[in-house]
Amino acid sequence: MPMLPAPPLPTFTIFLSILITILATPTHFDFDNLTLTTLNLLGDAHITNDTITLTAHPSVPNSAASRALYSNPLPFRHPTTSAPASFSTFFSFSITNLNPSSIGAGLAFLISPDDHSLGDSGPSLGLSGPDAAPNFVAVEFDTLMDIQLNDINGNHVGIDLNGVVSTQAADLGSLDIDLKSGDTVNAWILYDATTNDFTVSVSYSNVKPKDPILKLNLDMAQYVNDFMYVGFSGSTQGSTEVHSIQWWSFTSSFDSGPLDSAPPPPTATLTNPSASSSSASLAPPSLAPSGAEERKEDGKSGCHNGLCKNGVGVGAVAGVVTAGAFVLALFAGVLIWVYSKKVKPFKRLDSLGSEVIRMPKEFTYKELKLATNCFSVNRVIGHGAFGTVYKAILPANGDIVAVKRCNHGGDQGKDEFLSELSIIGTLRHRNLVRLLGWCHEKGEILLVYDLMPNGSLDKALYEAKTPLPWDHRQKILLGVASVLAYLHHECENQVIHRDIKTSNIMLDEGFNARLGDFGLARQTEHDKSPDATVAAGTMGYLAPEYVLTGRATEKTDVFSYGAVVLEVASGRRPIEKDANGVGRVGVSSNLVEWVWSLHQEGKLLTAADPRLGGEFEEEEMRRVMLVGLACSHPDAMARPSMRSVVQMLMGEAEVPIVPRMKPCTSYSTSHLLKTLQDSSNSDYNAMITTISISSSEESFNDIV
Repeated sequence: MPMLPAPPLPTFTIFLSILITILATPTHFDFDNLTLTTLNLLGDAHITNDTITLTAHPSVPNSAASRALYSNPLPFRHPTTSAPASFSTFFSFSITNLNPSSIGAGLAFLISPDDHSLGDSGPSLGLSGPDAAPNFVAVEFDTLMDIQLNDINGNHVGIDLNGVVSTQAADLGSLDIDLKSGDTVNAWILYDATTNDFTVSVSYSNVKPKDPILKLNLDMAQYVNDFMYVGFSGSTQGSTEVHSIQWWSFTSSFDSGPLDSAPPPPTATLTNPSASSSSASLAPPSLAPSGAEERKEDGKSGCHNGLCKNGVGVGAVAGVVTAGAFVLALFAGVLIWVYSKKVKPFKRLDSLGSEVIRMPKEFTYKELKLATNCFSVNRVIGHGAFGTVYKAILPANGDIVAVKRCNHGGDQGKDEFLSELSIIGTLRHRNLVRLLGWCHEKGEILLVYDLMPNGSLDKALYEAKTPLPWDHRQKILLGVASVLAYLHHECENQVIHRDIKTSNIMLDEGFNARLGDFGLARQTEHDKSPDATVAAGTMGYLAPEYVLTGRATEKTDVFSYGAVVLEVASGRRPIEKDANGVGRVGVSSNLVEWVWSLHQEGKLLTAADPRLGGEFEEEEMRRVMLVGLACSHPDAMARPSMRSVVQMLMGEAEVPIVPRMKPCTSYSTSHLLKTLQDSSNSDYNAMITTISISSSEESFNDIV
């Protein structure tokens, strides 16, 4: 029997390279790289404002089905051993309905053998139907109770294997989650190929629950092809239900699976354990498709996804691949051993001290780089006083966190890093953003915090689709006052934040305030006179005496808090800017001055945010605004303590009498110079530069 001719060396080399890359390299993608070119949208699915929507016309009741799939097939089963891949996915979604009384349906995370079939509308969630592949794995989030499908209720999560009757289901009401509420729901789906554990976790919070709501021992190799498509499927049934995917990340890898422990499978077709041997099975998009399913791509016959089979037996290729992979692994191990002997290991900070040792966790740079997708600009969610804040998904457990990448370096940066850590590490309060850990490697300083699902207060005030309700605003102001009272009076050493503003106040899932960003904070002994420094912070929130002297006290924090109070009550920024982003000139452009002028005219309530539509108690609004003016008093000694502010907001103490005419406290330059004589020369010179912006007899009001 004549031997088959060997394929050309370049083609064979390319084949090996592609195959080794596919099997050895973990697959990872998220919303950073999902576009119209990387998604296959079927039915009514579309992308709007970085959101995948599975509904076409939300205002018109209809019955339809849609899918949104990642455009490339992903490896789910080893072609020679049949060992399945471990994978994990996280996504945030919401389901809204303009007419809650209309019948819904729901959506599902889908693993499908093809990227072109689409199931029926109605209760099937677009998973099943005459035009859909009969074999799939899905996790459904069902808003419709269908007795024929054995649904437990109209608010459940279930695992579907080759059919829409769930193998296992759970009531989401047990977690106080209502799919039809329109609130953002977070879901984690993990499969461990070493244990065959398939788990589903669901929460409103960004923190992955300790216990999954569903756990199933599942041999995925029986339900997947060598390559599968992943994505989402959804359907409606004569309703106005809208399914939106707001975030999605997916990771798949063979690293945790025993790739070479199982014998090669007899066939490369998708099997269904519940079907008889005579049942037709769907051929997978694999390396060796049958003759009836061969494709012609890139002008080459008999190629599928760029991989050719002509003239080469699959077993021979697998043997060469295995040998090649072993040689590559051995070579990589030698390189790592040589490198470890020659390269001096990174020297960690020796002076972190006991405060840092008490930190919850020290992360590695590799962990946080992967969690932020290499610090992608698409992951940026804010900018702090000393760095950029990224949204991150920890690879170890799927928790969603915020990573602050500090931009200060050198010895001074190290000192600031240690100072910030030492302050945050000793603080414990329900209205503080919780520090989860830290990292100091490769010259980088990284801090890991809880991610607040409702963002910052300034975005809730100015960028939200609906106005922040008055009761939420009151709760937020009380929470900030409470944590400032803790920092000023209840800590072992007094902490001055120095950068109180709405963008540094975060909101958790219950719209409770969490104060963050301690990059400018200073810690001093109680009743000790503060040192003078160059004033730092944000104009509009800075106390006038702080701008002039550089001395930060608890009273400068109180002034900043007063500006925040007036901002929250009025819905106006402390400094109004023109179209070019330049601060305007005049009383009306400065929030504190504007509210003082209205108070003088007896029109204080006209400062209330018009977006509230008058939905507030006038006496409550008046009390809050008077508290804001009292805290914004130009004389620092006349401002209340934060303990007193808490009592005022709770109605346990009267608001001090706020004069109708704003007091005007003036200092001459000679008086200011006298107050700085005990400062160091460098601080003294810095203050001289600051003071030079004013004339010899200008008031605080004129300067600020």
